Amino acid sequence: MVKHFFLRPKAFIYVFTFTLIFFLSLASLSSQDLNWEMSAVGDINKILPPEKQAEVYNEILAWRLDNLLPQIMRREGIELWLIICFEYAEDPVYRTLIVQPMMSARRLSILLFHDDPAEGFKKLTANWHGSSTCGPMYTSIFTEDYRKKGAEGQLQAVADYIRKKNPKNIGLNTAFHWEYFDDFSLGLGLSAFFKTKLEQALGPELSQKIVSAEKVCIGWLETRSPRELSLYRHLVGIGHDLIKEFFSNKVIIPDVTTADEVVWWIRKRLLSLGLEAWFQPSLDIIRSPENTERYGKQDRVIRRGDVLHCDVGFRYLGLATDMQHLAYVCRLGEADAPAGLKELLKKGNRLQEILMSEFKEGRTGNEILRAALKKGQAEGLNPRIYTHSVGFYGHNSGLTIGMVEKQEFVPGTGEHPLYPNTVYAIELSVTGEIPEWNKAKVTFGLEDQAVFTKEGCRWVDGYPRNFYLIK
Repeated sequence: MVKHFFLRPKAFIYVFTFTLIFFLSLASLSSQDLNWEMSAVGDINKILPPEKQAEVYNEILAWRLDNLLPQIMRREGIELWLIICFEYAEDPVYRTLIVQPMMSARRLSILLFHDDPAEGFKKLTANWHGSSTCGPMYTSIFTEDYRKKGAEGQLQAVADYIRKKNPKNIGLNTAFHWEYFDDFSLGLGLSAFFKTKLEQALGPELSQKIVSAEKVCIGWLETRSPRELSLYRHLVGIGHDLIKEFFSNKVIIPDVTTADEVVWWIRKRLLSLGLEAWFQPSLDIIRSPENTERYGKQDRVIRRGDVLHCDVGFRYLGLATDMQHLAYVCRLGEADAPAGLKELLKKGNRLQEILMSEFKEGRTGNEILRAALKKGQAEGLNPRIYTHSVGFYGHNSGLTIGMVEKQEFVPGTGEHPLYPNTVYAIELSVTGEIPEWNKAKVTFGLEDQAVFTKEGCRWVDGYPRNFYLIK
């Protein structure tokens, strides 16, 4: 027998209200978990002097070499990893393996990492000047007897060591996938010249043990240590402080200041802070059709009613940032941006939320891309996703989630799995009509740093959910 249960009107209101609050609180909790709020603790005023930067960097490098690199080489099945390059023609990975204040290779430079089954993990060098040009953690195998033979002696020292140890394989920074380009592997730094010279020194039998170390390069470049994850909050905080400075009336006078003047203000500000801009900053003007007709398409003066889109990145403590934020230049009498522009920014934030919710350990970049685009399209966001790893480099090696021109499949690092303790530039865009601009279609590009750990994906130091306002 079915018993029917009825709620009195007053009780129904209580139950409905409780249920609504419960689900809203869950949504709020999910939003809070992403760490949306920016710290705003004045990180830009706490930049370390160069000598302290070098000290911190070298401590981190020593820890990474002892704790991360052996794990990555074992994961990828590489017993001996070899990096060979010339001064000013460095393998991009080489520069991440040497101490500061070394800024480049010196003459012919060679590093070897051997996960010796009998004697443990070894960090070796055959640099001409020994460990003084790469770091005290390296042991030189380039003795005076080899020095008499010049640069050939350096390669001979390597070949003799490999011949003596007879590792199961020799990982080189090259790849054997000729059917596609991989924009974000950074694992192809070995020149054809040095590969040939090494093979000559090794001989045909040992040369057969050469394999690609591309995945070791990716793992080394993308994986962050606990201390780096902590420092990234400080780095991103500096970036947020910088954007807040120039997206303000302190730098911009509406109808006077040009976008190019702001760009060069950013460059000079970075120089004054001792920070390295890894690309030229940009400032794009997004303008209503009415104002475009009034001022002309080539006008670079910042006008009232404009949306400003910046793209800024710098390197500090061996780590890079990459950010795109939005500002609105208020018309006289306005206190905020028009509702249509605010709604489009809200859609951008929603796409960020969708994408970060799809970060699951072991998923490939292409799997995350497909899942996020499907949800974004279902919600009418007109999404485009082109997210990449950040770390030693701004366009770092690691998992890639889409590219501007590849919204279905990215070969190579698009098929790379998601590992914990990795940091990303959550870069994407949404497109929508702006009612206040006669329904003109506008695209907003957004970008900032997020970290993926065992606990999930969250912002490193938040992201704006409102426009910076210039009055």
